[in-house]
Amino acid sequence: MYKMTAKWASLIAVVTLILLPVTSFAAQLPDFTELIEQHSPAVVKITAVSKGAMAQAPQQLPPNMEGLPDIFRELLERRQMPRDRGSLGSGFIISSDGYVLTNNHVIDQMDTITVILNDQREYTAKLIGSDERSDLALLKVDAKNLPTLTLAKDEKLKVGQWVIAIGSPFGLDYSASAGIVSAIGRSIPSARNESTYVPFIQTDVAINPGNSGGPLFNMDGEVVGINSQIYSPSGGSVGLSFAIPSSLALDVVAQLKDKGRVDRGWLGVMIQDVDKNLASSLGMDKPMGALISEVDGEGPAAKSGLKAGDLIIKFNGSDVHSSSDLPYLVGRTPPKSKVPVVIMRKGKEQNLNVTVGILPVSPAEAAARPASGPIDNSVDVLGLVVSPLEQTQRGGADSGVVVREVKPGSPAAETGIQVGDVITQLAFSDIKSPGDYAKIVKKLPKNEPQAIRFYSQGRPVFRSIVIK
Repeated sequence: MYKMTAKWASLIAVVTLILLPVTSFAAQLPDFTELIEQHSPAVVKITAVSKGAMAQAPQQLPPNMEGLPDIFRELLERRQMPRDRGSLGSGFIISSDGYVLTNNHVIDQMDTITVILNDQREYTAKLIGSDERSDLALLKVDAKNLPTLTLAKDEKLKVGQWVIAIGSPFGLDYSASAGIVSAIGRSIPSARNESTYVPFIQTDVAINPGNSGGPLFNMDGEVVGINSQIYSPSGGSVGLSFAIPSSLALDVVAQLKDKGRVDRGWLGVMIQDVDKNLASSLGMDKPMGALISEVDGEGPAAKSGLKAGDLIIKFNGSDVHSSSDLPYLVGRTPPKSKVPVVIMRKGKEQNLNVTVGILPVSPAEAAARPASGPIDNSVDVLGLVVSPLEQTQRGGADSGVVVREVKPGSPAAETGIQVGDVITQLAFSDIKSPGDYAKIVKKLPKNEPQAIRFYSQGRPVFRSIVIK
């Protein structure tokens, strides 16, 4: 009997040791109930409606309409009738006198916007201003003494930190969901904007259609983000959701409230990332920074001395780890500010002072100038045959040489250069004619990556090319 008791005692001790870490961890799980009860009254549901287009005039209907059977005539007439388009989302109150923050895509091109509180009060909202680039919109309802939420001035988020969302997914009012911060500083260009001005917060919080515009809380009850996007093959949550940081939203709200629009800083450059070989050719130990592939001749960058081929590694005191960092850093800089910029140029670090401009709606493109020169039909050491740049071939470039032939397996082919591309720079030297190009190619060393800039399908690209 004693042996049996000792055996069971030993087994119980082992089980206790196995379960102890799990029990200890479970005791540390947060309780969200108080936070949700305290802050959900300031979260709102938003419905918006866009009135349908005017019915077409009778003469625009098919000419043989009169001879159709009634059932087909009715179906065709219904298709001509105006149809309303609706939108459903979330938002939250940021001031007791009725200012409400939500996503721009929730209310974009809508005629009537309704804000519904969790006590079922409804208000018709006025659009104060919206900003497509940050996907934020500021509304105003005629009410006083409303419950409010506080936007954190600095998110101070860390990966793994608990966060909570409240909103109306699929119209299910004031639903709460929790998760952790998965990543910060995500760059996600939208369908209408190639560059993003938002360093998104990525979470695994369950966010679904209808959550858009709702708040993302930290455990102190501060709004650290505005839920905006999800990645989902199915249309529902798969644990990849993205929120706009509150620090960015504060600036957008201030500008929308003041002038109904958002003015951003602008350099007037096109940029790209660098790979290992290209970084080596630019004098860097590792890939980093934003490489300027094109400079608007009339933009702030050109006037401040920035050139194509410059690698921006620091802007206004902040490191530029990749090209996606730069639009946000420039965009948040007040226009007309003069800021320090650190660049790599021809393998050497340089410091410039750049005066930031105002981001235009459609930056003007520089006028193109055709170039001319002799044609050499022989394949060079890069595997290319080039010709002078003609007006009809420029493809976005204002000078350079056109690629007429690419030898399979050549250095140029491995770099991705194709027939029709326009080469504008090689080994940091500008190319204006086939003669310029030939002189540069003759001086290229073997087995050393060299930077080459070319236009492909109208877009400037930097690559590295190696003569083997």
